[in-house]
Amino acid sequence: MAGNDLGSLLGGLLGGSGGGSQGASGSGNILGALLSALGGSQSGSGGSGGGSNPLGGLLDMLTKSGLTEQKDSWVGTGQNQSVTAAQIQQALPDDTLRKVAEQAGVTPEQAAGDLAQTLPQAVDRLTPQGQVPQAASLEELVRQQSL
Repeated sequence: MAGNDLGSLLGGLLGGSGGGSQGASGSGNILGALLSALGGSQSGSGGSGGGSNPLGGLLDMLTKSGLTEQKDSWVGTGQNQSVTAAQIQQALPDDTLRKVAEQAGVTPEQAAGDLAQTLPQAVDRLTPQGQVPQAASLEELVRQQSL
């Protein structure tokens, strides 16, 4: 469904350069599950700022949980800072992490670990000019970036 399509797009985003194709599609699936879970849970809290795409919601969540420096390094054009699975678990609501894990077919702990590994690269690739592009959906965002 939408999560699988998004997973395929993100798997392509992360996969292409070489390495296990299973890992690349797994990374795409976990990111697709996260962003579709965030897209579904952000029904319309605030109509002004225009940042209702799931990527913007995720970045806001990271900022609120104290990961501003890491998030800024991913969006910016310099070196990407890493995060730990524990930091991801603290940043995401428990129900969101459970939903992501269920969609990806892994435990919440595994989902957090996978996200800690893949989020820096994914956000970096989705923000090539050092800014979050405006897009109505993540699918549109990925297509805009020709990824």
